Amino acid sequence: MNPVILIAHGSPSDPEPQEEALRALAGAVGALLPGRELRGATLAMPGSLETALEGLEAPWIYPFFMAEGWFTRTELPRRLAALGVEARQLAPFGVDPALPDLITRVLEAAARETGKPLTDSPLILVAHGSKIARKSRNSVYEMAETLGRNPGMSPIHVALIEEPPFLKDVAETVSDGLCLPFFALRAGHVMGDIPEALQEAGYHGRLLPEIGAHREVPALIAQAISRG
Repeated sequence: MNPVILIAHGSPSDPEPQEEALRALAGAVGALLPGRELRGATLAMPGSLETALEGLEAPWIYPFFMAEGWFTRTELPRRLAALGVEARQLAPFGVDPALPDLITRVLEAAARETGKPLTDSPLILVAHGSKIARKSRNSVYEMAETLGRNPGMSPIHVALIEEPPFLKDVAETVSDGLCLPFFALRAGHVMGDIPEALQEAGYHGRLLPEIGAHREVPALIAQAISRG
């Protein structure tokens, strides 16, 4: 069986925490795929990708990214080609067909904990956004559209960090309910920008952990790898 490397962007300003988180995730996924080697690497950690590739033949790459955008289509293939590596790249985490169902379960559980039905718990789905890469923006809108097809879903409001509609502006209008970060790893936006914007807006709803941190994510990734 082909070895698999989970690759994420990471945080250039503080790469070690996300590097460790991705290695832990690779270990959790590997435990569900006995006999298959799983490794993790972030693009932000110098030498991480090179180390993860050492000794592997024909690896598969699982991009732990939220969009099929510039990093997955251009930068990651460029980095691999520069290292002389021929690898099969799977679809990124954010477009996994099982992800909408996982998000729905997360929201239903959160609504139950607040004592309100999901239909009465407006959702702010907050993502990174990008002034350059349209795919980064489009992916969260596509997810919102998919989630909205469920008649039991709450009203969904997309908010972004890097471009309009900015989270603070959205949260001033939608002041209660649930806020779900559409992010893979816990970094500066998740730990700082999102809670700060909600506080500034006077948001009274519940901020959930980033979707990439959910306990069911290793199983979702393992299933994606098994499907090939």
